[in-house]
Amino acid sequence: MDASFVALETRNSPMHIGSILIYNPETAPGGFVRFKDILKFFESRMQLSKTIRQRLVQVPFDLDYPYWIEDPDFDLEYHVRHLALPKPGDWRQLCIQAARIFARPLDLTRPPWEFTVVEGLENIPGIPQGSFAMVTKVHHAAIDGMSGVDLLEAMHTLTPDEPAPDTPDTWKPEKVPNPVELLGKSYFNAITNPLKQIEVAAKAAPGLAKALKGLVAKEFDVPREMIAPKTLFNRKISGHRVVEGRSVPLADIKAIRTAVPGAKVNDVFLAIVGGAMRKYLLAKDDLPKKTLTAMAPISVRAKNEKGAMGNQVAAMVAPLGTHIDDPLERLEYCHARTSNSKAMTDAMGARNMTEMSKVSPALWMSLGAQLYTRLGLADRGVGPMFTTVVTNVPGPPVPIYSCGARLESQMGLVCLTDGMGLGHVVQSYTDEATISFTACRELLPDPEFYIQCIEDSFNELRDAAKNAPADSKPKEAPQSKAKAPAKKPAAKKTAAKKTTATKPAAKKRAPAKKATANKNTPAKSTSKGTKGVASRSKAAPKGKGTPKS
Repeated sequence: MDASFVALETRNSPMHIGSILIYNPETAPGGFVRFKDILKFFESRMQLSKTIRQRLVQVPFDLDYPYWIEDPDFDLEYHVRHLALPKPGDWRQLCIQAARIFARPLDLTRPPWEFTVVEGLENIPGIPQGSFAMVTKVHHAAIDGMSGVDLLEAMHTLTPDEPAPDTPDTWKPEKVPNPVELLGKSYFNAITNPLKQIEVAAKAAPGLAKALKGLVAKEFDVPREMIAPKTLFNRKISGHRVVEGRSVPLADIKAIRTAVPGAKVNDVFLAIVGGAMRKYLLAKDDLPKKTLTAMAPISVRAKNEKGAMGNQVAAMVAPLGTHIDDPLERLEYCHARTSNSKAMTDAMGARNMTEMSKVSPALWMSLGAQLYTRLGLADRGVGPMFTTVVTNVPGPPVPIYSCGARLESQMGLVCLTDGMGLGHVVQSYTDEATISFTACRELLPDPEFYIQCIEDSFNELRDAAKNAPADSKPKEAPQSKAKAPAKKPAAKKTAAKKTTATKPAAKKRAPAKKATANKNTPAKSTSKGTKGVASRSKAAPKGKGTPKS
């Protein structure tokens, strides 16, 4: 799986994931953080992460998977960059800069990660003066969502004044193996691979038998949504990106899930994304009658693999209910279908699904991944397995600090490939939940409208859940259609304090109009813009929308 991310790498499809992190330096010594302080802090904690100083070495002709070695030419200052936004330094500019940074591929002859410190955040409502951001990107071959959290932990502390680790750093660089050595290793692995395949098949057999038994007993059914309908997002992508996101109260997400018995937080996120995609594609006259689907990664990382590099994930196909207008009915549908997918995944064994990918011949995996991109199959009528990605990455439930500065908010970024020009990351941190997206700029040229669709979808679902009678089923609850005026959340205004970030005022929206299939993107539907990631706030503040980046 890690090797497939390397094979899929192209100039237009850099295969890294990352985030936008916003820090408040008021908790740091002296109330400010210098760039050299950040470098010193990172240098003191590098031993806590295997990812930081390892680089890839690829085998000639892709005859074997790439190898990880300790980089003999590691240079911390190459990987940690520094820039400042020009005035006015608003949220729109930060998203533009993050999109530009994220669009550039990593240098795979070095450890595959970069952190860019961004200063000049002087005009983002809700963010204190002097705050700075960090745009991170790490190649997907090195980490998945959960090991990314481990990397986040390595670069953060639980208190602002926590000392550096007192254990000695025993790291040693390694010699880069020559092609002859790599070919020798690939020959040995080619001989032993059939034995590994037999071992994996033996482990998978009970799971397959259990899955067949469950299918006969009708404990679950084979999803009819295995091949998703094509939309404007499922085409060949360009090298340009747009990113945006919104922060909402985590308490609201948890309250929504109680409207459908047994529903999970992830079901709520899926229903919100489904509602947003429905609104957007209706406005573009491109909404299929069949539901769109999302690939939802499932971590199979064991506790003893917490610090291990690479990907330990399986995946399930999660229908988004885009064919359903009523928000609560959509949530009920998402919950039912994800429960079915989870039952099938549990029967087969998510870990077995991951192990099977580890014994696929490297050459064929590499060729298959490259041919899909180079032949332009995404534009040749080849239907996608799923329409988008919705990955849920739970963050720390308590505040964390980097170089003494408190992390105020975080927003995830995801890689794109041909056939998937839109991806979502949903995260939680303390009392906030963040819904963000990364998209190809050519396929989604109006991110300010799509982020408005996400806001409207969330507001409608929240209001419908709040108004649902306690003794009625979700489908009997009053509908909250797009043409009905959405409830305006009560604005919570808090004066700025020395030790806490100012909570921004809630965004006041005009009543949303129902998007129709025979109209293009309406000008009035676009958001006037709100800051994407609030400072651990209950709502996003006013600002301006994100233009093309």
